[in-house]
Amino acid sequence: MKGTIVNTFAVLLGSGVGVLIKTGLAEKYKETIMQALGLAVGVIGIKMSLASENFVMVILSLVIGGIIGEKLNITKKIDTVGTKLTDKCGDKYGDVGVGFVTASLVYCIGAMAIVGSLQDGINGDAGILYAKSMLDGISAVVFAATLGIGVSLSAIAVLLYQGSLTLLAGVIQPFLSNHIITEVTATGGVLIISIALSMLNILKIRIANLLPSIVVVVVLSLIWQG
Repeated sequence: MKGTIVNTFAVLLGSGVGVLIKTGLAEKYKETIMQALGLAVGVIGIKMSLASENFVMVILSLVIGGIIGEKLNITKKIDTVGTKLTDKCGDKYGDVGVGFVTASLVYCIGAMAIVGSLQDGINGDAGILYAKSMLDGISAVVFAATLGIGVSLSAIAVLLYQGSLTLLAGVIQPFLSNHIITEVTATGGVLIISIALSMLNILKIRIANLLPSIVVVVVLSLIWQG
């Protein structure tokens, strides 16, 4: 798990630097950086979503996942925890819930996280995760400088998600074909686009309620292949 551990610390370090920057930034700079970041996140999401080889599956996953998420009311639960943490940390550190969900999706959804974790677990080759750590550490500075301290909590998501993939790599790999990884990436890309729309104040979406779609797309891909 050395690759995941390095990745986790990179996110924590980058987030710490970003929070320090945030407390010293004037509001007009924060607003401009947020808009720039929203545009960049949107481009990342579009690029990921266009990788799909079967977009009908992505749509079905989002619909079914959204229904499950609404039933579980995930957004409200995360918002409740985020509000409590925000009250304790203070508004100057940003909305904790938004920072956590946004950064967690960006860092955990994608081929580098999945393939890198599997390679680290099976071959002990953490090269992909080391490269990802550099990218995540740098982006964490920017995310935390605009979204606040909640970005640092995404390190927990990185540790649990990538760590689980690494430890269970031998069991999981036979089921994670390139097709499944592609559709997971594409579905995650749509969720990341929704984050960009929220960051740009274009449309408010209950993003966390769509998270089950990531699990749903794996199940549908396995059925489709079978």
